[in-house]
Amino acid sequence: MRQELSIDPKRTALLLIDLQEEQRHDPYYVVAGLDSVLTNAGRLLDAARANGMRVIHAAYKRDFRVVPPRPFEPLTSDGRPTFSDVTSPLVEICSEVAPRAGETVLTKNDASAFCTGELEPLLREAAMEWLIVAGVWTEACVASSVRDATQRGIRVLLVKDACGSGTVAMHQTGILNLANRLNGGAVANAETTCRLIAGAPVEVWMHQKPVPILFGYDDAARHYDLL
Repeated sequence: MRQELSIDPKRTALLLIDLQEEQRHDPYYVVAGLDSVLTNAGRLLDAARANGMRVIHAAYKRDFRVVPPRPFEPLTSDGRPTFSDVTSPLVEICSEVAPRAGETVLTKNDASAFCTGELEPLLREAAMEWLIVAGVWTEACVASSVRDATQRGIRVLLVKDACGSGTVAMHQTGILNLANRLNGGAVANAETTCRLIAGAPVEVWMHQKPVPILFGYDDAARHYDLL
């Protein structure tokens, strides 16, 4: 399942998903190991900037003026969003990975970074082949974005240790489930990905057959480590 990969930085973009203060401070949405996730995402960001790679930030800001409450969407007692409320200061992107001038920032009202319709044309116009993905939550917004990219014929490099979720188990099984269906894509860690961004050929895990990882409660962590 491991294979050598090289990429063209000019045809690759880095997508950072929902790395917002909410994930650090809101007790309902704290991400396990967020400091490590931010450190690794920051390493990717530094490498991308140093090598002239396009950087895209996506931030979840739930705004009922733009998209009204959906059926069964949880609300607060006064009818506001229970997460990522656009009026909350916690929707700001964490300072460790804050956007710089000239970097694209997408504000979204749903899980996928593709939901607003802005991301796909941006990638098409720049003839992007690969999308390096990091962010939170692994099984939710990251997963939705990865699946939407794959369905659009965009290859995804999923950086496993620059993603996170509410628990380690949720994150690891989220990565494994994505890896099982990551047609055309790859999984790597941040260190390997930074070398890849810098132009070195590296060895990554690549999907080669349908549902290649059959994992259980007892061995999910081992399979995750092998990616």
